Amino acid sequence: MRKILVTEWVSLDGFTAGANGEMDWITAGEDNGEYQNEVVTQADTLLLGRTTYESFAGAWPQRAKDPNTDPGERAFAQRLCDMRKVVISQSLPTVEWENSTLLREIDPAEILKLKQEPGKDIAIYGSASIVRALTDLGLIDEYQLTVHLSVDGPSRRSGQWQGPLRRHPAARELEADQEQSVALRGGQALLRVCW
Repeated sequence: MRKILVTEWVSLDGFTAGANGEMDWITAGEDNGEYQNEVVTQADTLLLGRTTYESFAGAWPQRAKDPNTDPGERAFAQRLCDMRKVVISQSLPTVEWENSTLLREIDPAEILKLKQEPGKDIAIYGSASIVRALTDLGLIDEYQLTVHLSVDGPSRRSGQWQGPLRRHPAARELEADQEQSVALRGGQALLRVCW
């Protein structure tokens, strides 16, 4: 069975975005690009919420075609374009990015069916509300958290915590099958936890 893996950028104090969705605290070095390439090599399907879909669809197709884009980034962009994309949104009227399909709600049976299909793993970038719902349903197999060594501080505390770390109530009884952490040169730490 395919795994659902989450790749998420979080601050040291567990936030995925500021109160207004800002992500200006993120730093990314060259090895972050290498890690992102690993993710899209391991997976052949993206599972995305509306906000992440709109961000990705608004940027990556253009980067894949732009001859002025760095060749490595252009190859990554093309890989994202080629991947199957399953978008979960109640508000999007359609999804136009190639290889995209739209689901109106999280149906656990539909997600299990997706996991049972042949192919590589399923990756979720960002999409905190989707991650939270799938976590509550016990459907996430692996969390890959890139921890940025910044603290959001009191000015961003007014925003609702959007991190994926709220776990299924039974999770405290589970033991992780594998944990690994790697220091990235860009000032982040990559933490992988597999269930």
